[in-house]
Amino acid sequence: MGGKLSFISGGVRSGKSAFAEKLLVEGAATAEGRLVYIASGRAVDEEMRQRIEQHQLDRADACWRTIEQSVDLEEVLPFIQPNDFVLWDCLTTWLANELYMEQNNTYCIHIKGCMEKKTARLYETVAAIREKASHFIIVSNEVLDEPASTYDETRKYCEWIGQLHQHIVKLADDAIEMDCGLPLYWKKEGQVAVR
Repeated sequence: MGGKLSFISGGVRSGKSAFAEKLLVEGAATAEGRLVYIASGRAVDEEMRQRIEQHQLDRADACWRTIEQSVDLEEVLPFIQPNDFVLWDCLTTWLANELYMEQNNTYCIHIKGCMEKKTARLYETVAAIREKASHFIIVSNEVLDEPASTYDETRKYCEWIGQLHQHIVKLADDAIEMDCGLPLYWKKEGQVAVR
């Protein structure tokens, strides 16, 4: 089975990344493990550049090893070691990056079967990281609370993120939703915590 898998979701600025970091820093200190941060963000504009810089500053004191991996998550596997405490931030950014990867001048979102292949690889990679690491936390934005979009591509994105969230929560030991800096455990130690 490997290590623990946690899924943390929440809205923008809900405190999900800070909470995930705190859990892993505490766990790594107790187990004398290594902290690994997998970052999916790309500085495509000034706002994103500032957000990435702020995240880097927030982690500066804890000796995180950062792996910049915006697509093809499986490429991080050689860098993950036993007893690592791994944070992947975030699934929603990875999905957007993968949907808009070009193949033969066409985005994946427009190619039949493209995302199915990518998500199958993703699930294999999640299992492989979990098998190696002591604790693996996946952070994702909650984007499904908004009304359905009139844009086809936005609806496709929401369908994919919903499927990804459901599948990963099934695998996870803990599923936590952050709201105003407070964690709500929907699933804890493999059991549904809130009904």
